Amino acid sequence: MLNAGDFLQNRYEIINCIGSGGMADVFRARDHKLNRFVAIKVLKAEFRSDKEFVSKFRVEAQAAAGLAHPNIVNVYDVGDENGIYFIVMELVEGITLKTYILSKGKLSVREATGISLQVASGLEAAHNNRIIHRDVKPQNIIISTDGTAKVADFGIARAASSDTINSNVMGSVHYSAPEQSRGGISDAKSDIYSLGITMYEMLTGRVPFDGDSTVEVALKHLQEEIISPREYLPDLPRAIEQIILKCTQKSPDRRYQSMSLLIRDLKESLVNPNGDFVRITSENPNGATHMYSREALEEINRRSQDTDSWPGLFDGSYDSRMNYPPEDEPLDEEEYYPGYEEEYDPDDLVEDDRNARRSRKKEKGSSSEKIVTVISILVAAAIGGLILYLIIHTFDVFGPGRGGSMTEGAGSQGLDAALERVLVPDLLGKSENEAQALLKENGLGYKYLGETSSNEYAAGQIAEQDTDPGTSVEKNTRIGYTLSIGSAEALTVPDLTNKLQADAEQAVTSMGLLVSVDNTRYSDTIESGHVITTNPGAGSTVHEGDTIFLYISQGQDAQSVKVPDTQGKYKDDAVTMLTNSGLYVYVASAPSDTVPQNLVISQDKPPGSTVKTGSSITITVSTGPENAVVLNPDQAGGTPAAHADSTWMCYAQLQAPSDYTEGSRTRITLLQNGNETTVYEGTAPFPYLLNVEGIPGVATGTAYVYLLDEYGNIQSTTRYDGIEFYEQ
Repeated sequence: MLNAGDFLQNRYEIINCIGSGGMADVFRARDHKLNRFVAIKVLKAEFRSDKEFVSKFRVEAQAAAGLAHPNIVNVYDVGDENGIYFIVMELVEGITLKTYILSKGKLSVREATGISLQVASGLEAAHNNRIIHRDVKPQNIIISTDGTAKVADFGIARAASSDTINSNVMGSVHYSAPEQSRGGISDAKSDIYSLGITMYEMLTGRVPFDGDSTVEVALKHLQEEIISPREYLPDLPRAIEQIILKCTQKSPDRRYQSMSLLIRDLKESLVNPNGDFVRITSENPNGATHMYSREALEEINRRSQDTDSWPGLFDGSYDSRMNYPPEDEPLDEEEYYPGYEEEYDPDDLVEDDRNARRSRKKEKGSSSEKIVTVISILVAAAIGGLILYLIIHTFDVFGPGRGGSMTEGAGSQGLDAALERVLVPDLLGKSENEAQALLKENGLGYKYLGETSSNEYAAGQIAEQDTDPGTSVEKNTRIGYTLSIGSAEALTVPDLTNKLQADAEQAVTSMGLLVSVDNTRYSDTIESGHVITTNPGAGSTVHEGDTIFLYISQGQDAQSVKVPDTQGKYKDDAVTMLTNSGLYVYVASAPSDTVPQNLVISQDKPPGSTVKTGSSITITVSTGPENAVVLNPDQAGGTPAAHADSTWMCYAQLQAPSDYTEGSRTRITLLQNGNETTVYEGTAPFPYLLNVEGIPGVATGTAYVYLLDEYGNIQSTTRYDGIEFYEQ
């Protein structure tokens, strides 16, 4: 487990571990500077020694940090501390979509569609910023306590090269597109495929392809036809079935070509569930079936071990200013689908095989001659370079005097030249042309990363660069830069409540803002087609180019539900109960001397009452008594109470001991007047609410937390002094 002390002296204070994955551990932490809780994902030790992996991890995470969307887990910071690489993210209270599916078995069509729309909206924003997730799966989607779906693990997914198939991606391969399993280029359509598989699992409670190994599952994605979800859900609306089947086509060209097109059809399915508006193009107009050859399958296994030979992110050509030197162009159709061929007549197949062998023999001979020529040139160049090196160092050709010895500085320069390393120049404040010319002069390439508003740099000047000036890098390294668009004028979001959708969109776009529409919500008070609310809300400060989300009413929902009773239940359990009932949940908080912390005090809709599906409900959760004491280990509390009565209670939070790990078995005791009693034993969650009755008239006590091994033996002891008791 990470030593919390590594971060205490800096900006972030680690509180406790809240999860562990295949390549990273996740910690709950406090950001001292901004006084907020965050989640920090820390690379495990086995990944920190891989410099290439760490480099990809940082570049992709920094790119993801530029995303800001309500359906994306925001990345706040990327850094390293004493060789520990970490990403600071938004702390989302909730559960993963995978856990949610497992708890419910399968989701309703309406709920699955709503979640899919939110996920697609987040991925659309990423794709518009040229960021591909490449590991879309229920485990990477978080359902927050207010019902919002958020996509997580952006930069990490690509840095981890999740398109390779090995034992470390057993969870991912069930959702990977065929081109990812094949080791080919992954683009936006790969994320669409993975989202289609996720939709399939939400509705049926199962993935379409499963097996005993990653290779077996990957081959099923490549070779087997997907079983229609209607086989498991006969009442599944036709539109949703067709949407899933279009998302999960083997060929990327037959899928949705963008997330915006998928979002359009998902929205249409809500109002026209059995419509025939989804079009899946025919891959072969002659109706010929396709198969993968034995050579193709061997190629898949080879490429799964050699990802460096198959780079790529987007199909299509590159803008000339985006990258210098230009990155590899996408492969042509024949390379992109290796071994993907039509079935032949057996006689034709034999003849084709003979012709192929003859061709390979000719190519082999030609290739051998080319190899010999290339080797000869390389040997000659190496010998020439050695001779030149000896002349320079023997006669000091470039030194101050013929026959003199080399100085220490000259030796250092010679070493830098031999290692081909150069210093990154300062690009900030320069024009784009000046920056590109300066990088070329220094033997470096460049990469355009986009635009940003800046109060410091004028429009057209370099506002940011991804590698600090003065950093020593290898020659020909691409240095990324971001252009300033000038100062962003502050704008105020107008109140669009109850406005027609068209009028609201016009009002937003006329201000230079972008619009995203969510029409999945119902309202008893707002007429269909009118705005319920916006995000950011009315009166919020935004800047030109920002996106405003409009939530459009679908009118009253014909379905109704009974409101469950959540009073006295834990907040998370209450939110889950209400969300599962189809209600939108808002959480308020208030102190209470009678209801323990994190338990529901009240709800604004009576238990057992009937309301429309999609209605809002507010629950009020206790924060404990106003005079509750929050204790850290070995930290004293306040002043004892002044007088006694028959019943004395304490309300104190015990923070986790420094050596506590999630799921550890604990024993918690209370010591008063020399008497120690056990108040809890088990796997207590921290912070732990100590809400127990004490000895009448005794105003203080001491708590002990014992960490136990599997046999119940005490491994460590943590003491909490100064716990106050109050008369009731």
